[in-house]
Amino acid sequence: MIKLLFTLAIFLVAFNAVGQNSLEAVIKNAEDNTPLLGANAVVSGTDIGATANIDGEIILKEIPNGKQTIVFSFVGFASEEIKLDFPRTTQDRLEIFLEPGGEEMEEVIIQSTRSRRSIADLPTRVEVISGEELTEKGNMKPGDIRMLLNETTGIQTQQTSPISGNSSIRIQGLDGKYTQLLKDGYPLYSGFSGGLSLLQIVPLDLQQVEV
Repeated sequence: MIKLLFTLAIFLVAFNAVGQNSLEAVIKNAEDNTPLLGANAVVSGTDIGATANIDGEIILKEIPNGKQTIVFSFVGFASEEIKLDFPRTTQDRLEIFLEPGGEEMEEVIIQSTRSRRSIADLPTRVEVISGEELTEKGNMKPGDIRMLLNETTGIQTQQTSPISGNSSIRIQGLDGKYTQLLKDGYPLYSGFSGGLSLLQIVPLDLQQVEV
């Protein structure tokens, strides 16, 4: 009875060991010997596979016994196939070198179009111009902030009067009447708060500008 139980225990251990083979490998670029992050390894004919980490290391688990074909691949590189007999006699880690090239990708065409959503439905983006930049521009042109606004993305200052120097501020291509100038939360120049008048805003008088 004891011999029967001992034999049965050995059989169960051996049965549990079937298909528990593993394989460790490092996938590298054959040209410069650098690891290939995201490279793939698949046991042919099965759903067993894994993806390489940042060091190019990959581990395949639960590989069935017998002769298996392992396919290593990466985008832009030629695939590599190796045949191994499991269980292996040694458990050393393999080094796989993939040659650049492989199959050329098909032509990719990228098209863009204007969105149908109105700007009122889009999240509001706030851009802050710090005091350090204000000081720099103030030293270059202390008279007003037109230079500073002109160099800000999406903003354009348009001179409306060459005599008085009045300027209109356009944001994202909109007319100057859609722009509101506030200083400490209060509109500037009454009805002319969409532009800069003779009394230009001096950069040295500002701590920061928010658009």
